[in-house]
Amino acid sequence: MSELAAEFAALGAWQMWAILGGLLIAVALFIWDRFPIEMVSAGIVALLLLFFNLFPVELAGQEDVNWSARMLSGFANPALFTILCLLIVGQGIFQTGAMEGPTQFLLSSYDQRPTLTLIMMFAFAFVVSAFINNTPVVVMFVPILVAIAHRMEQSPSKLLIPLSYVCILAGMTTLIGSSTNLLVAEQLRAISEIDLNFFTPTGPGLYLAGVGLIYIVLVLPRLLPDRDTMESEIAGGAKGRQYIAQLEVTSDHPLVGKKPVMGMFSDLPDMTVRMIQRGEHALLPPFDQIELKTGDLVIVAATRQTLSSLLSKRADFMRGMLATTGPGDNPNPGETLMMTEAVVAPGSRLIGRTIQQIGFRHATGCIVLGIQRRSRMIRSRMGEIRLEAGDTLLLFGSADSMRQLRADRDLLLMEWATQALADPRRTTAARIIFGAVVLSAATSLLPIVVASFLGAVAMIAAGCLNTRQAARAIDMKVFLLIGAAIALGTALQDTGGADLLASAVVRVFAPFGEVALMSALFIVVAVLTNFLSNSATAILFTPIAVGAANQIGSDNTILFALTVLFAANTCFATPIGYQTNLLVMGPGHYKFSDYIRAGAPMVILFWLAFTIYISVLYAFGWT
Repeated sequence: MSELAAEFAALGAWQMWAILGGLLIAVALFIWDRFPIEMVSAGIVALLLLFFNLFPVELAGQEDVNWSARMLSGFANPALFTILCLLIVGQGIFQTGAMEGPTQFLLSSYDQRPTLTLIMMFAFAFVVSAFINNTPVVVMFVPILVAIAHRMEQSPSKLLIPLSYVCILAGMTTLIGSSTNLLVAEQLRAISEIDLNFFTPTGPGLYLAGVGLIYIVLVLPRLLPDRDTMESEIAGGAKGRQYIAQLEVTSDHPLVGKKPVMGMFSDLPDMTVRMIQRGEHALLPPFDQIELKTGDLVIVAATRQTLSSLLSKRADFMRGMLATTGPGDNPNPGETLMMTEAVVAPGSRLIGRTIQQIGFRHATGCIVLGIQRRSRMIRSRMGEIRLEAGDTLLLFGSADSMRQLRADRDLLLMEWATQALADPRRTTAARIIFGAVVLSAATSLLPIVVASFLGAVAMIAAGCLNTRQAARAIDMKVFLLIGAAIALGTALQDTGGADLLASAVVRVFAPFGEVALMSALFIVVAVLTNFLSNSATAILFTPIAVGAANQIGSDNTILFALTVLFAANTCFATPIGYQTNLLVMGPGHYKFSDYIRAGAPMVILFWLAFTIYISVLYAFGWT
């Protein structure tokens, strides 16, 4: 123990202990959740900049270190850049509703076989993530699982952390499943000239993945939060309220030539057709012998949810609704489209006048999609309905038009009822761009950072979203959190703090044998990988593990390297542990503490499972 104390003293520069203490304080602030994550992250970076400029540390082989550049280098990290670009690509997918088709297919399968559908989706994500970077896999499945969560009437928070965990587990099973695996293999080759082949991690990786999947199925659902999103509350409040709306059957409309079956039109699901206006004639139900023609006005009764779903999915129906509302500029592709409700105020100048007389679209830039009158159900063209005090108008338009309506004294805008809609007019372009990004990254045709950047630029250039929407898609919380984490990791390495922790484990546990040493190495790396980057822990600890194997004369150098490989992938306990955890943080409305509660037991379980695995190997002489 005296040798250990001497080593502590040799490494015991006070800057190192200050950084170790700062790491503990930072983790405590993240867990406490009293201050915003972005404020804590920015504070960490600011203090590190101040600390190293006032009290610089000498680095071996380097003179005149630019500590400001070193502490800020994390903000130019390719992984961070990749995440931000993928957030823009994902926003383009959301704005255009490009995942609506696949989502509806999966949702229809879910209605028939809910459990099997969920199992198959997670199994597919697992298989794909074993062979390609799992970030695009998570991006692809997030909107699908959010839609399924709404169909299940559950919060997306119940499904999105499991998605991230499944992809992380799959990454352990092949050499290319994670960048961490490749870094360990590269370090091992450089130090000992031992090569790991493609399937070296597969056996123990599948064992650990099996343990993890059992935890995800049986334990994790009990630990995850159940948070309702604002969208679900709005949708719930609008459920069941019927609006009168109308669609014009234009020359290229999908309703041309359609006939009803038992009085219902299959292209208008969940809508009741109340009247068809053909020229001067009003056609009333039943509609058994009617065939829709160009120029017909179809008057329907539908809920807000049905109308918003129709507009988000079908560009042809959107054009038909826009055509019925009189002259005015259509929203440009890339603009944020909104739907909201407004009540006609008592004493309003709109009372007694029709939508046509008001020239509503020309005056406000918004379109009246529907009118709801609580006292009775109206059966007439919307343009002929005279407004009354208390009527609720369902409005559709750009975000700028909605903002202008806030100052209108004739209407009471229901801010709580405002929601964004997908714009389906650029759906095909968004799908092609997204597919190209995933394919380029999956086949290594382009580095994922290049593919994601090109995809983000292409989304803006194709009009899938505009520059303001792209800027809003960049989550400042994610940006500052990753930059601060990388800065902390750099500070730990430069001051010798990370090396101190690793060397102490080797010195203390080496006398107890190889199993104890590998078990101790695993838990140290597993804890650190949740606060440093997994790449940093892989690079730092692979030489230490190989050196430990050489010091004790072990022939199992590969097993020591695999200990670091699996431990560095055990990044379940924090959102900064792995980029897929960060990707689901926003859509799942998670807090930092949610990851601690859900992932910390999984880290302990993995440590125990790995210890059992290597104990069995040594017990039966399979090493």
